[in-house]
Amino acid sequence: MTTTKKTVPAATAATDAIDDPVSRFEGSLTELEAIVAKMERGDLPLEESLSLFERGMGLTKVCRTSLETAELRVRNLLDADDSAAPAIR
Repeated sequence: MTTTKKTVPAATAATDAIDDPVSRFEGSLTELEAIVAKMERGDLPLEESLSLFERGMGLTKVCRTSLETAELRVRNLLDADDSAAPAIR
């Protein structure tokens, strides 16, 4: 009996990085900073400014959600550490 080894496509690895809250936050923040820089120049047509603003608002939501997820992870780690620590009397 021969076993076949399953290979993971490169696209899956990229998706895993996107699913990681830290990577998602950093990518969104980088894009948001680029949008702000473009808009601060003040030379964009109104329609493009509105489109970038809308994208920026979406990125802000992604960043906020990623930070909330990270905060929850930290809280869970601290709670687990507290419950594992022996009680001092």
